[in-house]
Amino acid sequence: QVQLAESGGGLVQAGGSLRLSCAASGSIFRLNALGWYRQAPEKQRELVAAITGGGSTNYADSVKGRFTISRDNAKNTVYLQMNSLKPEDTADYYCNVESKPCWYCDYKVYWGQGTQVTVSS
Repeated sequence: QVQLAESGGGLVQAGGSLRLSCAASGSIFRLNALGWYRQAPEKQRELVAAITGGGSTNYADSVKGRFTISRDNAKNTVYLQMNSLKPEDTADYYCNVESKPCWYCDYKVYWGQGTQVTVSS
């Protein structure tokens, strides 16, 4: 099993910045793709940003140029640096991790518990 500890959410004014962290712990041999999703009230969960095991990244069009996803493999941690925040970025943010406990095992997907981001206008 893998446990994910998210942190960094909070209340910020429009134009401000926040940095989200998601640290994975437990039975981890290797992490593969890591991502951040968000869900606003009465909306579907959507992909915000993702980073592959090789370091390639992709972003939702709405956050390109403002958000940056990164990973620290030594710490089993994924980050989301969010700059120039807008009120429409307000949502619960969830990290998503692909992990396997041994070299011959299959990857499984795990979700964080969510951290709230509120951007005031």
